Amino acid sequence: MKKLFFIALVFCMPLFIFACGQTPALLKVGDPAPDFSLKDRKGKTWILSELKGQVVLVNFWATWCPPCREEMPSMQKLYARLPGENFKMLAILNKDKPALADFVATQIGFTIPILNDQDNQVSSNFSIIGLPETFIIDKQGILREKFIGPVKWDSPVSIKMLMKYINQ
Repeated sequence: MKKLFFIALVFCMPLFIFACGQTPALLKVGDPAPDFSLKDRKGKTWILSELKGQVVLVNFWATWCPPCREEMPSMQKLYARLPGENFKMLAILNKDKPALADFVATQIGFTIPILNDQDNQVSSNFSIIGLPETFIIDKQGILREKFIGPVKWDSPVSIKMLMKYINQ
């Protein structure tokens, strides 16, 4: 029995060592934002790299996430306030049912484009660890800000931060 255990240990040890040495690449502020192409709930395709020249707020959310729903009204107010030619907002649905997202959006008057990340590939590329999670991408496609948790997006502090990037 000891001999069998030793043989298994010798055989498996390199696999454990190799696996432990691998760490996923985490997206950090200052990194280029991972490009993506997703359709919104109205059928329009959004390609992040085609939005260069504009500041983009990318928000990952789900209907089953109370903090996500908490921040949605302030996101809608911000969306209505900031200039659309210099600023885009994209709400990416994470591990949720699109029809349910449509229902919730209609109930609260949420008109921001809702993109469906059905296979969660975009969420993975952005290294999502929780919801809501929001990324501010500058005009050159560089990640400038990352927020984990709900934010009051229509607050003076949030607007000032976004205007700093819009005016650059």
